Amino acid sequence: MTVAEQMLTTHPRAGAGADTAALVRCIEACVECAQACTACADACLSEEMVADLTACIRKNLDCADVCATTAAVLSRQTGSNTDVLRAQLEACRAACASCAAECETHAQMHEHCRVCAEACRRCEQACAELLGAL
Repeated sequence: MTVAEQMLTTHPRAGAGADTAALVRCIEACVECAQACTACADACLSEEMVADLTACIRKNLDCADVCATTAAVLSRQTGSNTDVLRAQLEACRAACASCAAECETHAQMHEHCRVCAEACRRCEQACAELLGAL
């Protein structure tokens, strides 16, 4: 059992909201994606052709921030605001799709971009699945 799952299942309001499994998958995908995007931006900054990677770095950093915020919002179980949850999940999906598309253009040259794009696609999918469960 992961920490995210333990925290959600031990919460006094456990089971009161969305599908717990989908929620856990989404939180974990968001945290993983935020880390991957932060690391990818840092790796891009170390590349010799850093000037060619400014769009990638910007999308990495934007996506990392959106994913981290999404994980935080999803982790709060006291009360609910479905409209905000939906908007946050949609924003996360959009940020992940944009970052993945950008990283995919660099993936053959930079392995860190390939890894990041895959993390973004997993997070995008997890957000879509949780949206479907709300």
